[in-house]
Amino acid sequence: MVKSSAVQRDSEGIVVPVMVPANNGSGGKGPCGGSGGNGGKREGMGGRSVSNHPSGRTTGDKVRQLQRSLWVGAKRSPGRRFHALYDRIHRSDILWEAWRRVKANKGSAGVDRESIEQIEQQGLESFLKSIQENLQAGTYRPKAVLRRYIPKADGKRRPLGIPCVRDRVVQMAAKLVVEPIFEAGFRGCSFGFRPRKGAIQALEVLRLQGTRCNHVFDADIRDYFGSIDHGILMGLVGRRISDRRVLKLLRLWLEAGVMEDGVETAMLSGTPQGGVISPLLSNVYLHELDRIWEDRCAELGTLVRYADDFVVIARTQAAIQEAARRVSIILSRLKLELHPEKTRQVDLSQGRQGFDFLGCHLRKRMSGPIWVKEGRRVYFLNRCPSPRSMNRIRQRVRELTGSNRNGVKDIKVIIKDLNPILRGWGNYFRSGNAAEKFNQLDCYLWRKLHHFLVRRKGRNLKAGQADQWTSQFFHDLGLHRFRGTVRYPGQSTMPPSERPPVSRVRENRTHGLKGSSFTHPCLYWPGER
Repeated sequence: MVKSSAVQRDSEGIVVPVMVPANNGSGGKGPCGGSGGNGGKREGMGGRSVSNHPSGRTTGDKVRQLQRSLWVGAKRSPGRRFHALYDRIHRSDILWEAWRRVKANKGSAGVDRESIEQIEQQGLESFLKSIQENLQAGTYRPKAVLRRYIPKADGKRRPLGIPCVRDRVVQMAAKLVVEPIFEAGFRGCSFGFRPRKGAIQALEVLRLQGTRCNHVFDADIRDYFGSIDHGILMGLVGRRISDRRVLKLLRLWLEAGVMEDGVETAMLSGTPQGGVISPLLSNVYLHELDRIWEDRCAELGTLVRYADDFVVIARTQAAIQEAARRVSIILSRLKLELHPEKTRQVDLSQGRQGFDFLGCHLRKRMSGPIWVKEGRRVYFLNRCPSPRSMNRIRQRVRELTGSNRNGVKDIKVIIKDLNPILRGWGNYFRSGNAAEKFNQLDCYLWRKLHHFLVRRKGRNLKAGQADQWTSQFFHDLGLHRFRGTVRYPGQSTMPPSERPPVSRVRENRTHGLKGSSFTHPCLYWPGER
């Protein structure tokens, strides 16, 4: 069955033929050979895009057509290695599309202190032309990334590596070309940093699997982005790409130094968070875990991975124990290590324990309506914002309503600053069982805004005036209301073969759980046996 255009990934869109035979209807073929839809009028996966090119030319269509052809080629021939890619990276339309995306992502300047605005003032045409000439001549060399830190939820700091704008454009151009090749082989259990994939889909898979599974292996990789082995990564990339110039380009980015406090340090391992190409390379690295698990270990349970965060959900405790053993061995072959303090096994039975994943807390709760109507104890896996997520949104509200904002005279300014943050946070968590947490946040917002007005009035506060500042007063001024916004995303995007049936069916037997000291085939790399 051909996917509808609404759910096709960016990298698997419609293949538009250059020439249409006379006896065929107009239009292209989908990746499965069916009609692309819309009678051949649809150009590109997201329709016709507008280019930043001064001449007004449209580059998005050509770029998407290239991506579609690469994706189809990689999908039809899983063992094919692509060799003629470098010339596509420095194509003019690729570079213009790369610039458009880098500009849309915004971002600060790198070690050269050259911002996006400065580049546009100096001349965008000459900027991209110089990049193209350097790539064609083979003289392009990336600069060191600028080290910056952002706070983490546990109080620690997460290191970021910010490339300069020039390097971000080249990385984006390379990503536009090579991502469809790898995307064609990525498994359905991977949801992070992929077109048409997201955290909500990963959480929905867990919710549906939770109807029949009671045990979870909650894994955390220690310093994943800093532990990626360059040799193993380039070997994995080389399975699909044989173009030596592209491999050299990727290696240059991996080995680029890190500039911190004026001192440049060489990168011996890892890939810096903050680079355009880093999420794709991290997915290529952990694709080995996805592939080995689905091919050799899927009978134990379901793997759900978002970048370096992943869990395995299974029916029995024995299956989870065996899953933990196999995951540890697979990761050891990738020279990765599980964090002993953050990795744990969770028993979901009857709501005994819960776990945090992608900002949500997941725990089983008994269905009240079923208990009242049928007298049966039926538990469903619910999710709501985790305590850390609640603390972060409260902290953000405190920053925007604290004493540092006393200079703001109009409360509407505060509400205008709050609303984008509240809407974004609410849109993410509204797909779960967040009604109780949403009500708590509505009350919290009312208290903070009420306190802000009382503090602003000070001695000028009249008797009974504060009583007029009810929650409805602030909502009438436009404050975002969480209550009543909970929406379920509908049917999960799990493949039909993985969706749990509505009716209770016979459990599939789990093999290999007894005598766990044997050597399982999943522990071998291809060609080792």
